[in-house]
Amino acid sequence: METRMKMLYRTAAMLAATGFLTVPAFAEDLAFTLNNFSALGLVEFYTSPADTDDWEEDILGEDILPPGTSGDVTIADGRTQCTYDLLFVMSDGQELEDTVNMCELGSYTLN
Repeated sequence: METRMKMLYRTAAMLAATGFLTVPAFAEDLAFTLNNFSALGLVEFYTSPADTDDWEEDILGEDILPPGTSGDVTIADGRTQCTYDLLFVMSDGQELEDTVNMCELGSYTLN
């Protein structure tokens, strides 16, 4: 019986080493509160994983986040990474960029 158990452990170790027993990483929605405490309206808001060169679609769409207001944002892009680039376009055309760890983010504030 001991030899059979050793063989099972050895087989499991070999499968784990070759990647057959890996646990899949599941994508998680990234949710946070966006606070616009600036003097300008936020007219466009883009996010993109930090390791890509292209921006995703405008999260606000036709909406605007007026000065002094907040809104809940959920990024459900199916990715498993945490570091994202953010691009904010204000009502005067000014563009602000930042890179943040979205997994640790509860809220983001524009001042």
